[in-house]
Amino acid sequence: MASRLLWASRAASYLRISVSHRGFASVVKDLKYAESHEWVKVDGKTATVGITDHAQDHLGDVVYVELPEVGATVSQGSGFGAVESVKATSDVYSPVSGDVVEVNEELNSSPGLVNSSPYEKGWIMKVEIKDDSELKNLKNSDEYAKFCEEEDAKH
Repeated sequence: MASRLLWASRAASYLRISVSHRGFASVVKDLKYAESHEWVKVDGKTATVGITDHAQDHLGDVVYVELPEVGATVSQGSGFGAVESVKATSDVYSPVSGDVVEVNEELNSSPGLVNSSPYEKGWIMKVEIKDDSELKNLKNSDEYAKFCEEEDAKH
């Protein structure tokens, strides 16, 4: 169903018809977003990180996810892995600085979870946050949705 909605949306966009994406939530409230299309869910000092629905949609079917090592230190805005799809390979950037405390090993055997469940089962890593103030550099859901609309309008 989502693919039909996506096709209809693209057709409507081409024809300059306004459509609403009912039933296809591409942005989740209460998450923070980087302009490089990663999301963060903060729970205390732990941040769960993944790529957004917008990013996975543009990538297409994900066939491989390069995970960071547990114990690795990541920095906000720096690459920590990659997502490979049938269309392209894209670097993934950390939206927060800290130490990797867990990675989603399930992505080794089921990388498509990034497509089917980007905000739940398709998460990539969990990081112990070093500096909470970095979260101010990220967008809220409304800001990110607007950013995506503007970015898509350019293409």
